[in-house]
Amino acid sequence: MGDPAERLESEGLDSGAVVKTDDLCMEIDPPFQENVATAEDWRKALNRVVPAVVVLRTTATRSFDTESAAASYATGFIVDKCRGIILTNRHVVKPGPVVAEAMFLNREEVPVHPIYRDPVHDFGFFRYDPGAIQFLNYEEIPLAPEGACVGLEIRVVGNDSGEKVSILAGTLARLDRDAPHYKKYVVEYLDGYNDFNTFYMQAASGTKGGSSGSPVIDWQGRAVALNAGSKSSSASAFFLPLERVVRALRFLQKGSETYVDKWKAVSIPRGTLQVTFLHKGFDETRRLGLKSETEQIVRQASPSGETGMLVVDSVVPGGPGYKHLEPGDVLVRVNGEVITQFLKLETLLDDSVSKNIELQIERGGTSKSLTLLVQDLHSITPDYFLEVSGAVIHPLSYQQARNFRFHCSLVYVAEPGYMLFRAGVPRHAIIKKFAGEEISCLEELITFLSKLSRGARVPLEYISYMDRHRRKHVLVTVDRHEWYAPPQIYTRDNSTGLWIAKPAFQLDSPFLSSGAKDVENLSRQPISLTVEHACAGHVCEDNNQEFVDGVTNMETNCEDPSECASHHNASDGMIKKRRVEEDLSADGSVVTDFSLNDTRETKLDKSSVIEDDMLMDFQGATAAAANASVAERVIEPTLVMFEHGTNADSGFRMVFKLFRWDVQVFVPPSCMLDGVHSQHFFGTGVIIYHSQDMGLVVVDKNTVAISASDVMLSFAAFPVEIPGEVVFLHPVHNYALISYDPSALGPVGGSVVRAAELLPEPALRRGDSVYLVGLSRSLQATSRKSVVTNPYAALTIGSADSPRYRATNMEVIELDTDFGSTFSGVLTDELGRVQAIWGSFSTQLKFGCSTSEDHQFVRGIPIYAISQVLDKIVSGANGPPLLINGVKRPMPLLRILEVELYPTLLSKARSFGLSDDWIQALVKKDPVRRQVLRVRGCLAGSKAENLLEQGDMVLAINKEPVTCFRDIENACQALDKLNSTDGKLHMTIFRQGREVELLVGTNVRDGNGTARAINWCGCIVQDPHPAVRALGFLPEEGHGVYVARWCHGSPVHRYGLYALQWIVEINGKPTPNLDAFVDVTKELEHGEFVRVRTIHLNGKPRVLTLKQDLHYWPTWELRFDPNSAMWHRNIIKGLNCST
Repeated sequence: MGDPAERLESEGLDSGAVVKTDDLCMEIDPPFQENVATAEDWRKALNRVVPAVVVLRTTATRSFDTESAAASYATGFIVDKCRGIILTNRHVVKPGPVVAEAMFLNREEVPVHPIYRDPVHDFGFFRYDPGAIQFLNYEEIPLAPEGACVGLEIRVVGNDSGEKVSILAGTLARLDRDAPHYKKYVVEYLDGYNDFNTFYMQAASGTKGGSSGSPVIDWQGRAVALNAGSKSSSASAFFLPLERVVRALRFLQKGSETYVDKWKAVSIPRGTLQVTFLHKGFDETRRLGLKSETEQIVRQASPSGETGMLVVDSVVPGGPGYKHLEPGDVLVRVNGEVITQFLKLETLLDDSVSKNIELQIERGGTSKSLTLLVQDLHSITPDYFLEVSGAVIHPLSYQQARNFRFHCSLVYVAEPGYMLFRAGVPRHAIIKKFAGEEISCLEELITFLSKLSRGARVPLEYISYMDRHRRKHVLVTVDRHEWYAPPQIYTRDNSTGLWIAKPAFQLDSPFLSSGAKDVENLSRQPISLTVEHACAGHVCEDNNQEFVDGVTNMETNCEDPSECASHHNASDGMIKKRRVEEDLSADGSVVTDFSLNDTRETKLDKSSVIEDDMLMDFQGATAAAANASVAERVIEPTLVMFEHGTNADSGFRMVFKLFRWDVQVFVPPSCMLDGVHSQHFFGTGVIIYHSQDMGLVVVDKNTVAISASDVMLSFAAFPVEIPGEVVFLHPVHNYALISYDPSALGPVGGSVVRAAELLPEPALRRGDSVYLVGLSRSLQATSRKSVVTNPYAALTIGSADSPRYRATNMEVIELDTDFGSTFSGVLTDELGRVQAIWGSFSTQLKFGCSTSEDHQFVRGIPIYAISQVLDKIVSGANGPPLLINGVKRPMPLLRILEVELYPTLLSKARSFGLSDDWIQALVKKDPVRRQVLRVRGCLAGSKAENLLEQGDMVLAINKEPVTCFRDIENACQALDKLNSTDGKLHMTIFRQGREVELLVGTNVRDGNGTARAINWCGCIVQDPHPAVRALGFLPEEGHGVYVARWCHGSPVHRYGLYALQWIVEINGKPTPNLDAFVDVTKELEHGEFVRVRTIHLNGKPRVLTLKQDLHYWPTWELRFDPNSAMWHRNIIKGLNCST
C-alpha cells in the first residue's frame, strides 16, 4: 500500500503519511547492460540537457479534485522546441485551474499554459512561446523509453530542494516497482492523487521536493524516464516510464506544426474499465486459484523473464467492470491475446474506446469470459466546477471515485467554502439531497440553488467516505450579505489552458437579489428547535466538520413575563400584562398587539389555542423548576446563545460540547478583518432591550469580534433560532451589541422573551455576594452564588503575533471561585438585576521566541459602560444613522483618549519621585485603589501621539485627581456635555521628576468597526485597526493600506506578499489610503507585472514584484452600507469590467 516516506516532489506540496506495508520484491529484472560512458560523455550530455530544463512556478488558483489551492515549485523540460512543449508531472500541471511560469537557465521567464494532463498517469504538458526566449541557446531533450534498463547509470537534472539546477547521480535498480502511494491512508481510504496501472522505475538518486518533472537522462542526453517522487526515509526515487508520454506527445504534435497563439485542442484517446490492476508473481497467482495449465500457457505466450500476471485490486462502483470483475480475479487474455503487462493492456484499452472487448479471467480456479464496454476516460474526468460562496463543487472524478469507492460523477465538494462550512459540510463530502430533492448530478444542484433567495435556510444531506453508510443532515443558510461573487461555473478551455467563468444562474434568479428584502423576509421565518436535535454527537476532523445541526431540548425556568418587567422592555416604567391578539393576515403572518390592560384577554381561534397551549407549556416548565434561585428564574428569559464561527484550523472541535451556544457567529474567510483569528465563535449574551420594533443583545467581543459576521441567536426562553446583526462594537470595552427582530419570535416567543433589568449603580464592591447565571448545554439557566474578591482588577493583555482586539484600559471583576474558562453569562444580585457581564477575553500565551498558543479566560465586565451606550441608542444618539429592522436609528459616537494606560501602586510611584502632596490627594480621591495611572503608549495616529510619553503618570484632568480608567472616560464624556469644540483635556502629568501641564486631544469613534475592505490579487487590505495602531507605529509614507489576510492560490501567495505589512507604493505611486490605492490599482492591466513597496510591522521596508491576474483574482471591494444594513461586494477591476 505504500511507504510513509513516499512523496511527490513539488516544492510546497503536502506529503501526508501512509500506512506502511510489505514493499519487498523478489522478481527478476531485465538483464544488466554494461555502462561504458566516460566523464567526458556525461559532460557533453549535461551541456546539452541543462539549458532545456526549466524551473516551473505553479499556482493552483482553486481547490479541485485531488489538489488544494496552493503555490509550489517544480521542474519541467523541453520536449518540442518548435511548438514550445514542456513535459512535467500531472501533479504539477494540476487537474484544475493553474497559473504557471517557466524560468530558464539564464533566468528568462515566460508564462506557460497547460495543454494536457493525463487522467491517470503522472505526466502532463505545458506550452510556451519559443519566440519569447531571446538570449539562450537550447535544444529539446529527446525521449527514449527504450533506453531504460537495470544497471543504467543516470542523472536527474532538476530543481531539487528549490535550487535552480541540481544534478543527482544514480543507477536504475528496478523497472517493475509498484506505483508509489503519496497521500495518507485514512480508515483504508486514500485521499489525493496516486498513479496506478503502471510500473515505476526506482533508483537511489536521493531527489527531494522541487524535482518533480525532472528528466532522468542517460549518457547520450536522452530522457529515459520522468522523475515523480521519492522516499524521505531513504535515497530511493521513483520514475515514470515514458511509453505513454511519447504516445501523448505525438498526438499533440499532430495538432500543430509550430507554436500558435491559440493552441488547437487535441483529443488523446484514453480508455478505461474503472478497474485497478496489480502485477503479482506467479506464486501469488497460484494461491489466488490460477490453474497450472493456464500458467503454462501464459509463460509460453509471454516474453522470457516474465514474472507474473495482472490481478484485479479494486473496481469502482458503477464502472464498466463493476459487478463483473472482483478483487483477486487474475487476467489471462484480452481479445484472445495473453496480457501480463500494464503497457499492453493500456494500449489495447486506449485503442478500443467506446468498443466492447473480450476478457478471460480466472477466479478461484474457475475460468470466466466477459464482454465489457471500454469507457472514455476523459468523460469521467471533470472539466468544470461550480463556485458558490467560496465552495468548489464538481462531478466526482475517477481518481477520487477510486480512492473513496463511490460512483463517478456524483456531486463532490472539493472545497466547502463559507456557506457549506457554516453548515458543517466537510471537504470530500458527496451531496445526496438538497432542499428535499435527491441530487444525482451537479446540474440538478445548480437548478435548486437558483430558486433560493438570500438568507434562505434549506436542509442538505451528504455522505462522507469516512462514514459512507450513513447520511448526515445539516441546515444550509444562503448568504444574506454579498460576501462572495455570484455563483459561477468555470469550464476548462483546452485551447488556452484557462478556465472560463460564466454565471451559474439566470439574471432573474432570487439568489442574485440584493438581499435587503430577503433579510426582512428571513427575520420573519424563525427556525424552531426541537428535542430531536441534540447537542452531542458532533463529529469533527481537522478542518472538515461533520455534525448534526441543532441544539438540545430547552426547558425554561422563566416566571410569568408580567412579574419580571424591566426598565428596558419598552414599557412606560410600570408593570404591565400583555394581551396577545392574533390576526391572521392574507399571507398568513401573525400580528401581535401589546395591551396595557391589567388582565390578559385572548381572542381564540385554532391557531391561537395552539399558541396559548405552547405558552402554558413554557410557563409550566418554569413552575416545575422549584429549586431554581430567584436570579435564575428572572434571568433565564433574557439569555441568548451565540455561535459566530470556530477556528478555521481546528474546525468544530468544541462545537456542541459547550453550553455557550446562545450566540453563534460566523466570519466569512473573504472578510476576516481586524486580525480575527477564527471563523466560528460561540458564547452567551443577555437581552438588554426588547420592544416591538427592536431587540438588543449584549455579548463579549471574544464572541462577536468584528462587524463582518453572520450571527445566529438561540433563546433560552423559547425554542427558536433567528439571525442577528452587529450594530455596535465598543472601541475599548469588551462588548458588542447585536440587534434582532422581535417579530421573528412570533406571538408566543415575544411574550416570554424579555430584557434584563440593568443595575449600573451602586458599583460592586469587595465582599459583595453575586449570582453568576449562565446557560447549560441544554439551554437551561444555571446559577452559582459567589463573592466578589476584586472589583477593580486591571487587565494586562499583550499583543498577539497577528494583532487583534485586546481589552485595554478596563477594570474587570474577579470572583472567589474559578468556574472555568468556558462558563459565561451575567452577574446579578439576588433579585436578578444585572450588575455585570461575565464575558470571555482572548489572549495569546507565548512560549519562547517562536511558539504561542491562543488562550481565553472569563471576567466580569461592569454594566455601567453598556448602560450608557444603551441609553444613547434608545433615547436617540448624535451619530450617523443605521438601519435596524427597517428603521433608521442614530447610533452613538464615543469620545476616547487613545492612550493605553496601566495602574501603578502609589508606593512605587513615590519611588519614582511623586510628591507626598499628590500621593495624599490621590489617596483622598480613592482610598481603595491607592494607585496612579501611567502611560504605556499612545495609539499611532491619535491626537495624543507625540504629547504623552511612555511612563508618564496621569495625575489630574481639569485639576481633578485621576485614579482609574473610569475617571478618564467621565472626563471625555464631560467634553461632549460641554459641547467642547477642540475636544482637548487639560491634563496634569508627572514626567521624569517634574509636573507638566498639557492640553491633550481626544478622538471621536463610532461603533461600526471596520466597514470597508479591498481584495487585490488575493490579499485583503483595510485601514489599520486599533490593535495595529496600539503598537505605536504607522509608516510615514502612508498607513491606510494594511494587509490583513492573503488567500491560498492567489498572486500574493505566489510572489510572497503576506499579511502584517502596509502597501505604501505601487509602481512608484504612493498609496496613503484606500481611495488612492483603488485609483492606482484600477489602472493596472491583466497580466501586468507590478512593483510593490511595503513596510512591515517591524518597520522593515521591502520591494517585490507580482503579476496581476484579473482572470481568477479580480479586484473587488466589500463595503458596509448603513442605509441598507447590508455588506455589498463591488468589482473594482475585472478582466472585462471595472468600476
